[in-house]
Amino acid sequence: MLKVQEEGWGRLKAIALIGKTEWDTALWFDTKSGTYLLPLKSEIRKKESISAEEELMVTVWL
Repeated sequence: MLKVQEEGWGRLKAIALIGKTEWDTALWFDTKSGTYLLPLKSEIRKKESISAEEELMVTVWL
């Protein structure tokens, strides 16, 4: 369904929002799990005080 929007290597441009932090990013298709992954840079993890194993509310615009 989203394959049409991919730009190559399974990359899908997106805007993400966690807490008060919004940033331009990309989702990456993972063939092993058959789903898209959102990588979180350390800058975002620090700004929002995100720790490992924490559940997050994420808004993503494609």
